[in-house]
Amino acid sequence: MREPRLTLITRPGCHLCEDAKAALDRVVAVTGDRWTERDVSGDVELEREYGDRLPVVLLDGKEHGYWRVEEERLLRDLTTPQL
Repeated sequence: MREPRLTLITRPGCHLCEDAKAALDRVVAVTGDRWTERDVSGDVELEREYGDRLPVVLLDGKEHGYWRVEEERLLRDLTTPQL
């Protein structure tokens, strides 16, 4: 099984993070993909990079968006063949 294409960068107690998790669940229900979560708590590098923009969605390791999941855009990007 391959690694998930989607990563959600979060922190505990973040209400936008909870909304983003629900949005990712809706997206992967359509695409069949999986997602993984990374918590910035205790990770200085993640906190430094993403701490003021949480939640952050990474697609294939690259930042796709932050604060709110753009579900339609994410669906399109997940289903468009990669060159």
